Amino acid sequence: MTEEIKISTEVARQMDIVRRGTEEILVESEFLQKLQKSHDTGTPLRIKLGLDPTAPDLHLGHTVVLTKMRQLQDMGHEVIFLIGDFTATIGDPSGRNATRPPLTREQIEENAQTYYEQASKVLDPSRTIISYNSKWCDALGTRGLIQLASKYTVARIMERDDFTKRFKGGVPISMHELLYPLMQGYDSVALESDMELGGTDQKFNLLVGRELQKEYGQEQQTVLTMPLLVGLDGVEKMSKSKNNYIGITETPDSMFGKIMSISDTLMWNYYELISSKSLEEIAQLKRDVEQGVNPRNIKVALAQEIITRFHNDEAAAKALADFESRFRDGQIPEDIPEISLNGPELGIVAVLRESGLASSGSEASRNIVQGGVKVDGSKVEDKSLVLKSGTYVVQIGKRKFARITIK
Repeated sequence: MTEEIKISTEVARQMDIVRRGTEEILVESEFLQKLQKSHDTGTPLRIKLGLDPTAPDLHLGHTVVLTKMRQLQDMGHEVIFLIGDFTATIGDPSGRNATRPPLTREQIEENAQTYYEQASKVLDPSRTIISYNSKWCDALGTRGLIQLASKYTVARIMERDDFTKRFKGGVPISMHELLYPLMQGYDSVALESDMELGGTDQKFNLLVGRELQKEYGQEQQTVLTMPLLVGLDGVEKMSKSKNNYIGITETPDSMFGKIMSISDTLMWNYYELISSKSLEEIAQLKRDVEQGVNPRNIKVALAQEIITRFHNDEAAAKALADFESRFRDGQIPEDIPEISLNGPELGIVAVLRESGLASSGSEASRNIVQGGVKVDGSKVEDKSLVLKSGTYVVQIGKRKFARITIK
């Protein structure tokens, strides 16, 4: 695909949408040509996203890639949501410093049952193709697996950063882990995909699919990687194991509170990666903040948008009303001190002391015991409470307030 192709205005518009929030497109010139050819012929591209059902629930981090899939779906392309029920039995070693225990068939089936229903909160289910890679991976058999393995070298597999580190560190690497990138790559061959999406941690596996398609005489897929959404702690990627996540099946109140806890800076990253607002609309919101609009109001709008998407309008309105009612009794002033503290997490006693809301640790503890301390409108009853990275309205008594950002 090296010939020059004239790019239409519509395709250029679509590319702007595809590029939004994207970490990398490999190879972008090839995808642009695929996109133009699709536009000229009326033949949709086959866009693939694979997820191993390693846990029963999805969180907002997963929806970063799903949102990009929905954008491509709205352009008229064929979206394939691939459930890796076979590869999940191997266990994806991406980013791992130890062998990941493979899941049992029962665990996989139980988790897979919820995946499509949850993904459908982002994708249009009427236009989504659901596939399970056990269909072709089981049929491959031992002979087919050996033939597949012959198409890729050990040296190429060992180029993976996590494998290299483990090998040099003397950490065991099981043979089945070396097969994982091959099996994921073979999915692209079986589906004849034009593009595959994934997080930045999946880049190596996605490129293996591209190389295997070439070995099987197919036109190579292009690869699109999306950034990993930073979790509530403002440091690590969103992950259930790190307890810094917002699950898409959580209650509206829980989602609202968690979104309001992220920092004002991180809020813009969430807008870019998971909001349906256009880049122009987001740019206007940033200008509004620069001109004096309270960032809290912009964060409220983000919370309501996300809750509406995964619940409904009524749930979003109620979550906002419930959230604001927690502050009503305290009559929080519009103009309260803005304080930044170094974290990434701090105990509530240290927060009160270092912010100046309490003159000492003992005074802070006494106020907590007496029920006079609130965080985001909720009474603090545990002196060992830890606040992670984010922004909170902290209150002592009826008159002392501060909007505290822990970094």
